[in-house]
Amino acid sequence: MSAISRLRRWATALKQRVIAVYLAARDPRTPFAAKLVALVVAAYALSPIDLIPDFIPVLGYLDDLLLVPLGLWLAVRMIPAQVLADADIKAATIANRPTNHYAAAVIVALWCAAAFASYLWLRKHLG
Repeated sequence: MSAISRLRRWATALKQRVIAVYLAARDPRTPFAAKLVALVVAAYALSPIDLIPDFIPVLGYLDDLLLVPLGLWLAVRMIPAQVLADADIKAATIANRPTNHYAAAVIVALWCAAAFASYLWLRKHLG
C-alpha cells in the first residue's frame, strides 16, 4: 500500500471522526465539558475557513495536521464510549459533512480584528 493511499485513508477516517464528534456533542448524554470541547473542535474542523490559511508555508497546514487531531483526541477521551459509538454509526451514514458557517464568521472576524490591529500599530509606529 502506498503512502498516498494510507494518507487518504487517514484523512477520510479523520473527517468521519470529526463528524462523529460533532454528532456526539449534540447528544444529550454527553457531559457539558465534553460538549464544549467537541463543539469547538468540530466547529474549527468543519469551518470552511482556517484560522491559519493553508497558503502560509508550513504554518498553514500545521493547524490541520496538529490542532485538529489533538483536539479530536481530547474530545474523544471526554465523550462517553456509548455516545461515541452511536455517533460513529451515524457519521458513517452521512454523505455530506456539515459546514459550520458560524465558526467561519468567527474566524473571519478574528482575521479582520488582526488586520485592524496591525493597521493601528503600523499607523502609530510608522506614520
